[in-house]
Amino acid sequence: MSGRRRDDRVSRRYGERFGRVIGRKARRRIAARRGQPGVWFWLGMLGLIGWSVAIPTVVGVAVGVWLDRVLSAGFSWTLSLLFVGLAIGVLNAWFWVRQETSAPGGPGQDPPPSYASGAGDGHDH
Repeated sequence: MSGRRRDDRVSRRYGERFGRVIGRKARRRIAARRGQPGVWFWLGMLGLIGWSVAIPTVVGVAVGVWLDRVLSAGFSWTLSLLFVGLAIGVLNAWFWVRQETSAPGGPGQDPPPSYASGAGDGHDH
C-alpha cells in the first residue's frame, strides 16, 4: 500500500504544480486584456479606417467615370460620386471606430467576466 500512497502524493504534487502554472497563465492573460491597446491594435485600426474610406471612394469614382461616358449631363458624375463615396466611407469608418471602442473589452475597458478568471462559474473561490 505504501507504493500507492507514494503515487497519490506524486500525482497530487504534479496536479498542484499544474494548477499553479495554469493559474499564473490565466492571470497574465487577464492582465494583458485589461491593459491599454498596443501599437499593433492602433495600426490595424488605422488600416481598417483607411480601407473603409478608400474603397467606397474609388468605387464612386469608377461608377462616376462610367456614367460620364455613358450619359451626357450638365454636371460631372465623377465628382458627384467621389463625394458620395467619400461620405459613405467616412460614415463606415466612424461606425467601425465606434463599434471597436464601445464593445465590451474594447480599448480602455475591462474584459467581460470569463471562466478563466473564476468569475461567473457558480463557485465561490
